Amino acid sequence: MVKVIAIDGPSGAGKSSVSRIVGERLGFLHVDSGALYRIMTWQCLVRGVDTDDPSAVAAESGKIDIECRPEGGAIAYYVGGEAPGNRIRTPEINAHASKVATVKEVRDKVTALLRGMTAHGDLVIEGRDITTAVFPDSPARFYLTASAEARARRRQKEEVEKGIANQSAESVKASLLARDAIDSTRKYAPLRKADGALEIDSSDMTLEQVVETVIAALPEGWRAAQKAK
Repeated sequence: MVKVIAIDGPSGAGKSSVSRIVGERLGFLHVDSGALYRIMTWQCLVRGVDTDDPSAVAAESGKIDIECRPEGGAIAYYVGGEAPGNRIRTPEINAHASKVATVKEVRDKVTALLRGMTAHGDLVIEGRDITTAVFPDSPARFYLTASAEARARRRQKEEVEKGIANQSAESVKASLLARDAIDSTRKYAPLRKADGALEIDSSDMTLEQVVETVIAALPEGWRAAQKAK
């Protein structure tokens, strides 16, 4: 039976870093579900779709073909045979992604893609509705959170490292809080802590401490493939 570790939480809580390392330690494929919504947003913008028009986004979503391939311990995405790279990590994409992600047709498409990935093996999936809507029956569900200040610092550091930073720390924080508000109040699959999910506040924890907390909380037998640090 395929194992799925589901990790939800707001932007900047550390989901990506934690999920990648947990996947490496256990031999699970890392899945960044947020990248799929960013790809949908990127393609809507490239195609001239008004992201403030849900019906237009819904119509275009059916035309966007995303290929999912297991590569290097993760699921990689391609559009027209091309990897999007950092084109989906810009402030412009950040500004539009939440609106696109509120559209039911977009969420349905991404959910179907995510569930189909179990054909590739055991997964550790990060996102905002993985524990509540995509894999609500997984016995390994986590809600990763952190203070707004800690999340803003992490996100700004990430943007600097990727060479795409052009926002102040306060601007990054404002953007994160705005995203939180949209994600937690949207009609379809809002961001929330699922009943039964283990909440981890990483504000004052090191990355290694969070990783160890996740691995220690997994069901018996799921840690068998753990590799040396």
